[in-house]
Amino acid sequence: MKKKPDSTTKPVTLQKFSSLVVEGADKAPNRSMLRAVGFKDRDFRKPIVGIASTWSMVTPCNMHIDKLAEQAGAGADKAGGKSIIFNTITNSDGISMGTPGMRYSLVSREVIADSIETVTAGEGFDGLVAIGGCDKNMPGCLIAMSRLNRPSVFVYGGTIMPGNYNGQDIDVVSVFEAVGAHANKDISDRQLKQIESNAIPGPGSCGGMYTANTMASAIEALGMSLPNSSAQAAISRDKIKDCQDAGAAVVNLIKKGIRPSDIMTKKAFENAIVVLVTLGGSTNAVLHLLAMANAMNVKLKIDDFTRIGKKTPVLADLKPSGKYMMADFCKIGGILPLMKTLLKAGLLHGDCLTVTGKTLKENLSGVGSYPKGQDIVRSLKKPIKKDSHIVILRGNLASEGAVAKISGHEGLSFTGKAIVFNSEEESLKAILNGKVKKGHVIVIRNEGPRGGPGMREMLAPTSAIMGKGLGNDVALITDGRFSGGTHGFVVGHITPEAVDGGVIAIVKNGDVITIDAKKREINLEITKAEIKKRLSSWKKPAPKEKRGVLAKYAKLVSSASEGAVTDN
Repeated sequence: MKKKPDSTTKPVTLQKFSSLVVEGADKAPNRSMLRAVGFKDRDFRKPIVGIASTWSMVTPCNMHIDKLAEQAGAGADKAGGKSIIFNTITNSDGISMGTPGMRYSLVSREVIADSIETVTAGEGFDGLVAIGGCDKNMPGCLIAMSRLNRPSVFVYGGTIMPGNYNGQDIDVVSVFEAVGAHANKDISDRQLKQIESNAIPGPGSCGGMYTANTMASAIEALGMSLPNSSAQAAISRDKIKDCQDAGAAVVNLIKKGIRPSDIMTKKAFENAIVVLVTLGGSTNAVLHLLAMANAMNVKLKIDDFTRIGKKTPVLADLKPSGKYMMADFCKIGGILPLMKTLLKAGLLHGDCLTVTGKTLKENLSGVGSYPKGQDIVRSLKKPIKKDSHIVILRGNLASEGAVAKISGHEGLSFTGKAIVFNSEEESLKAILNGKVKKGHVIVIRNEGPRGGPGMREMLAPTSAIMGKGLGNDVALITDGRFSGGTHGFVVGHITPEAVDGGVIAIVKNGDVITIDAKKREINLEITKAEIKKRLSSWKKPAPKEKRGVLAKYAKLVSSASEGAVTDN
């Protein structure tokens, strides 16, 4: 009679990493610990799949992800794996925005990546499913997947449904802009309260083409999530099935030996950039895609966004610059019909491998067109903008580059007199009390990755500008960054940042600044001699933080033009 295998039998090749944890008599203590969390004899012969959940009650973006993680685990188990669910952190940008706590937002991307890497490698998981909702979850998960290079699938937690105020769709950005309108006495206390109370109706990520939806779309185009997973509501049957399918997909990848390095190639990143542009996505995607590529040792540079952007049009009329919500985009089919159109036009690389185990072209083979009569996504013949809305600027104010968001509504150039602030709080106060006037270029410095530290988003000031009715009359530049919800004539990621002695550090009130998106330049209109004189008398400020996470981050983080990474 053939001996029944037990937990000490030799593992199959599917257990490349877990075999080191569970195989052999000497690993009895390890198995004993795993039995306590639900393992049976047969489970020790299965590939172990880590399910990284970003669940928390910190934010509506992630409050439902515990249930999604269970579905992903069930999908992996049914496909022949053994799932283990574990958690990592999330921070809510919407809650910390405009406060000192926002300095931890970009830092959280690194903490998420480090924690997923730590658990997955430490526990010997053979594959990984990571589920993210809020902005920094997604690149954090992908950075970890890149470092680990084990079969992996990313799942987006899904978009929130719109709120409603007086019959109009609203979201969190509506509330930020209402603050400016309230300061301008355009709306009452009661109206502000009503907008505040109705903007966020339940679970899911912020509802425009802001950073979360931008990154979900870019990751799908990159090939690291299942087809159409980026365009699903957080609370939907589609999202439950997406999670189940992701669990099964990672087991398939383990069986086929397909790793992130097979998928996250330079051409795949180019596909992600093309989709980002056509959707009118967030400037934060520049930062995050550079960081993800860095983790995968792909040589993606900030100037690749210029190269690709010159030939790629903006096609989607989505918030914040457009009029439609992500939920509307989901209803017409999401990004698959768009990618099919882009592939036919030669704007995408169809031979890139994806987490389905098939190429992008194969995934799109059965995809149809958008329904007739929809005006959310324009045709290639009638784009919203013929080239990218994300413009990489250089000049004496940004010798290493800066990132502008030029949707086309603001015009292509702006010249004005600087009004300078050394923090976000200073600028917001001046905007709300009327000190910022038509023709000003608002300069917010000391908010970069090292100088902040943490590179806060300037959504509160930019939303206040819109609420005050100054959207077409002022520009804003910063060594910080912007929320995906920001619109208007804005330039962020200015490098070198102020704390590193960048020219932004020596701008004075009344200096003339010119921003030219056509020439791709941003310049302080003073002589080279004057710049040299001012820099010679500039003194580097003492670090704002001496101990803790922010201090460590400031010491390790790279320039924004390199993705603001801590793992160089």
